[in-house]
Amino acid sequence: MYGMIFCVIADKKLKDVKSLPECDFAIFGFKGLGEVNYEDELKGLSDKFEDAARLSKSCKCGVLCGCRTLSRGILRKSVSIADRGKLLGISDMTHVLDGEDYKSGAGLGVYHIGGYKIGLCIENDLYFPDGMKAFSMCGCNAVVVFMEELKNTLPPLLIRAYSHLYGLPVIMCAGNMAYYSEITGEIATSFQDCSLFDVEPHGQYRLVTTRTKGLYTEESDDY
Repeated sequence: MYGMIFCVIADKKLKDVKSLPECDFAIFGFKGLGEVNYEDELKGLSDKFEDAARLSKSCKCGVLCGCRTLSRGILRKSVSIADRGKLLGISDMTHVLDGEDYKSGAGLGVYHIGGYKIGLCIENDLYFPDGMKAFSMCGCNAVVVFMEELKNTLPPLLIRAYSHLYGLPVIMCAGNMAYYSEITGEIATSFQDCSLFDVEPHGQYRLVTTRTKGLYTEESDDY
């Protein structure tokens, strides 16, 4: 194996997983932590984020867990990020569609984990390509997508397109399924309880030129 090793545990609770195969990143779906109440976490009534941090320390890898976070009655779809015993942060879904009972978060989820730069895309954010373009422009090595369930065939098509257009390997956890899309647009699908993807980071760039009207100077060639 070479590059980055992603282990996707799509349909299990984190507390039921005591060990992991050797990997750089362990990805848990929305069942991983379930619903997390920030007030309970601060009061010590629950320790779900700490459980994720402990697993990342014992397995010496990054642990990324989908969850629903509750703060003073406000519900968000989120991802917790831990690396080798430290909780690096919580990222929230930034796009909430009409009729949904969630609150949007803010900011682009980019984290340095184990020497790599990883972008996070949560649920509805997948349908807005500006985020993927930003991940590519800021030099992410890969993007991890979290979907609570796969409602249609569009998400796999989107990650294939984004991988090819923006040069980003994309790993997606959706319900009980795992996906990996290469920059060529090739895609792998797994229904296994634990799926391993060997992801090669890419740093190739190509020159793209374009012509546009405007920005005129006397030295400009008129053709």
